[in-house]
Amino acid sequence: MPAEITAITMPKWGLTMTEGKVVGWLKQQGQSFAEGEEVLEIETTKITNVVEAPAGGVLRRIVAPAGATLPVGALLAVFAIPEPATDAGTDAEAANSREVEAAGLRLRYLELGEGLGVPVLLLHGFGADLNTWMFTQPALAEGRRVIALDLPGHGGSAKNVSAGDAESLTGVVGAALDALSVERVHLIGHSMGGAVAALLALRRGERVASLTLIASAGLGAEINAAFIDGFVRASRRREATEVLNLLVYDPALVSRTMVEDVLRYKRLDGVTAALTRIAEACFADGRQSLDIAAEIAALPLPVQIIWGREDRIIPVSHAEALAARLPVHIFEQAGHLPHMEQAGEVNRLIKRFIET
Repeated sequence: MPAEITAITMPKWGLTMTEGKVVGWLKQQGQSFAEGEEVLEIETTKITNVVEAPAGGVLRRIVAPAGATLPVGALLAVFAIPEPATDAGTDAEAANSREVEAAGLRLRYLELGEGLGVPVLLLHGFGADLNTWMFTQPALAEGRRVIALDLPGHGGSAKNVSAGDAESLTGVVGAALDALSVERVHLIGHSMGGAVAALLALRRGERVASLTLIASAGLGAEINAAFIDGFVRASRRREATEVLNLLVYDPALVSRTMVEDVLRYKRLDGVTAALTRIAEACFADGRQSLDIAAEIAALPLPVQIIWGREDRIIPVSHAEALAARLPVHIFEQAGHLPHMEQAGEVNRLIKRFIET
């Protein structure tokens, strides 16, 4: 059933409150609750109080563990508000996603936030979609637009990928920024989306305020070809589960819903052909066709790299090789999805980076 993804953030109780401590969670991941039910307890210097659910739903992910002290507005958890079943498909589609025409293609995107801050564009990896940012997007959306885009061939976007290489995908993303009237942007890219974000920064650097690369492609030749091939071929639950488990340090993150969403996407017309074309263009013979690490390190704009120590898709050595030239942050107990497995810490890192 589609659901609207909603953030629970650190409340502000009183004019002087700047931070709070999570005393404990009264609901656990996977539990449902009604509007007004007590979800967690927060302690401040002046008061200890409970946070009530703003609506009924299911607690999808706890980002801030008990004992964590966080600033007002920090992301604490994400919950899903069930919606009536529709043809929309995935969670984000029910959460006010929209479409934009760019480079002759229909692209799906989800936009949160508003304000005068420089907007943020989030670009997902191979086989993923804008739902990969469900823990990131709400945390960055205070005072600025934050746009998560489905790349061609992915999610709810058109399945025409042209040549399928990073250059052609980059051209489409640049056209999408024009269509969305985004003059200057903070780029955040994961995996293949990182390579696209990096190329965009190289091609249109005057419009890029900063670049954050998360477990990014384009920084070396090595990649787990078994993951790429396995994802393209997966058509059954067991196959999809085995492939998705390669993405994470903790297999518990791969939920039944995640597996079903992937299989639903794989059944759409044109998906297999699109993924095959991209795989052949970007990862032929089990190697990455793009290595722009030196060019990225020389960019005249702020660049940071984020990685999971236990990444089984793209080796962490790609990040370590750039540590002498760029800020590199490696998270323990995280695989290829550090922005999901270590969401709270990664979100704080990105927020500090784009606010300086």
